[in-house]
Amino acid sequence: PQPSNQGLGGPAGPVKTPALHRKQISLMQPITEQKDGMMIDWDVPIVMSDGTTMRADIFRPITPGQYPAILTYGPYAKGLPFQVGYKTAWHRMVTAYPEVAQGTTNKYQSWELVDPEKWVPDGYVCVRIDSRGAGNSEGFLDVWCALEAQDQAECIEWTAVQPWCNGKVGLNGISYYAMNQWQTAALQPPHLAAMCAWEGASDYYRELCRHGGILSDFFGGWYLRQVKSVQYGVGEKAEKNPNNGRSVAGDITLSDEALAQRRASSDLSIQGREMMDEDYLSRIPDLSKIKAPVLSAGNWGGIGLHPRGNFEGFLGAGSEHKWLEVHGDTHFSHFYSNYGLALQKKFFGYFLKGEKNGWDQMPKVQLNIRHPGEKFVWRAEHEWPLARTQWTKYYLHPQDMRLSPEEPIGTQVLSYATRSEGLSFSTGPLKQDMEITGPMAARLRLSSDTRDADVFLAVRVFDPQGKEVSFIGSNDPRTPVGLGWLRASHRKLDAKKSLPYRPFHTHDEKQLLTPGQVVALDVEIWPTCIVVPKGHRIVLTVRGKDYVYAGEAATLSNMKNPMRGCGPFEHDDPTDRPPAIFDTKVTLHFGPQRPAAVFLPVIPAKG
Repeated sequence: PQPSNQGLGGPAGPVKTPALHRKQISLMQPITEQKDGMMIDWDVPIVMSDGTTMRADIFRPITPGQYPAILTYGPYAKGLPFQVGYKTAWHRMVTAYPEVAQGTTNKYQSWELVDPEKWVPDGYVCVRIDSRGAGNSEGFLDVWCALEAQDQAECIEWTAVQPWCNGKVGLNGISYYAMNQWQTAALQPPHLAAMCAWEGASDYYRELCRHGGILSDFFGGWYLRQVKSVQYGVGEKAEKNPNNGRSVAGDITLSDEALAQRRASSDLSIQGREMMDEDYLSRIPDLSKIKAPVLSAGNWGGIGLHPRGNFEGFLGAGSEHKWLEVHGDTHFSHFYSNYGLALQKKFFGYFLKGEKNGWDQMPKVQLNIRHPGEKFVWRAEHEWPLARTQWTKYYLHPQDMRLSPEEPIGTQVLSYATRSEGLSFSTGPLKQDMEITGPMAARLRLSSDTRDADVFLAVRVFDPQGKEVSFIGSNDPRTPVGLGWLRASHRKLDAKKSLPYRPFHTHDEKQLLTPGQVVALDVEIWPTCIVVPKGHRIVLTVRGKDYVYAGEAATLSNMKNPMRGCGPFEHDDPTDRPPAIFDTKVTLHFGPQRPAAVFLPVIPAKG
């Protein structure tokens, strides 16, 4: 019988999968060797309930025994070295954090996965599995589909009963390897003992595919470079695993046409599907069904993909035991740094080994409070958002372009061309330090000269000399404090899920504008944290295109475009944003009926 996707947010019933994978016959045999202080099993077959074979690399302690397992399942090719596939990211990480490359040969470093040489000596088994249709695993490739989540659940149960496992399995990894944790944990596999979702989105539509309903250009470039390039069947055209000489993408080499038949056109699919539908829903988990202990680790600078999911995952998880940690720096550094490694080992040591290490006394919310200059101060909290938050409306004053807690008087309109720099409203120099930590939202009233409009919001900080203060993002080295997006025709709210400081849009009904007609918008701005020093200014910019930091663009070897402030998460696909509709003039309307404002989560100093 085919596994069901019930419990993943989509319709119940059998998952329909192409029969192509059943015709693939692999001659790849597993290899076991003792090397670098570990027993290593290469390409171990794990047969799924539908007959498809996944393959795993397993790193075990040499001493026989039963150990807890750290498991990952994803499409990036388990045998592709970090240093080969992601050169600039590796260089950036080991330059900033030399400790990552110390105490290990680095021969088994793989993108967004734990280094087995730092876990196996501590009594863990590391299980790396190529996901269906990727790397050395057979089958039809369809990222984040319900069947992938079912596969990972089956792999957990397979792992738990192996002679070297103590029956406790933990999920740990960055990004893709965190995102599918939310999906799999919602299926409640019996032997899932804990999960650490490190910078991983939990909402496929709102956080990965479409921001506020606007197509994110990221998916297409990512899918080409990081997924298609290591699809099972790329074979001899792919890189080789230097540890065993095998291709990282299968022992068969197929034509481009054959490869295309064996994968979903996910990048093109989301381009042509604007509204929420059953396919999107099937990839969004019911977080309330997650019962395993959760450590959700987010990044303040991950605007465009991950931080929202870590907050929403933490809040929505039905787990009795759950923690939230938030840090800064790049997307990968602290997962591998001594700080992140110690955090993960303490969490898993408690739940997988039964160590009495004090994890149960750890604060439920652990925040690295961000200051300009990449300074972070760790602080313990009890909840998210913080209970002492002073939700403060800063009104947009059109007369002098101010942001102020004082409500404006009078009626006025301001217009901007959507391809211009837009309109910016400033607090002026602050009279004292101000901490902003939490989700944000803006309320606007606007009209468009066409039947739709895309709104892009940026919360920014400027120093006393007028220079913008940027921050190291998870991908882009110069990001603003916060970003938000909304397509005006997607303004419909979910009344049950919306909060004043976190509007929640349904994206299930397109409400086109009548040119010149005024509509009200509630725009979500993703959570942030910054202590704005005295004398600095907070600025809200409203525009019709992506935020751009003034300065030279940055590049990463695994990214499609240079990064100019939004990282790879830009929104300029002409099929999604045809110029006839979105290259237009937008007018903001100000008046006493519904004054324009941004909600800032101001945190008072602890007394």
